[in-house]
Amino acid sequence: MAGALTRYRIIAIVVSIGLVVLFGIGVPLNHLAHVSIVSAIVGPLHGFLYMVFLVLTFDLARRLDWPYGRMILVMLCGTIPIVSFVAEHRTTKLVRAELARRAGSEQAVRA
Repeated sequence: MAGALTRYRIIAIVVSIGLVVLFGIGVPLNHLAHVSIVSAIVGPLHGFLYMVFLVLTFDLARRLDWPYGRMILVMLCGTIPIVSFVAEHRTTKLVRAELARRAGSEQAVRA
């Protein structure tokens, strides 16, 4: 389970950084200076990595038996600059608490 969380965190941060670069640098350069190189490189790369993010988020959600609403909300937060960082932080905190709760209940069963 910890591996799924680590994979999710890495891809969430990478996708978030790509989103900030795309909307903070690429789009303004494209529209204000008519320089499209950043958008041309980061846009497709971000799109591909976002698909990986969706798969890894689905994997994490299924392992934790999340309701579909929570899973979709986390996936959608990956489309909004800055909010994606907040969503990653909150999701990590939530998952760690769930893992600690599960570990505690397993120890109680063993005793």
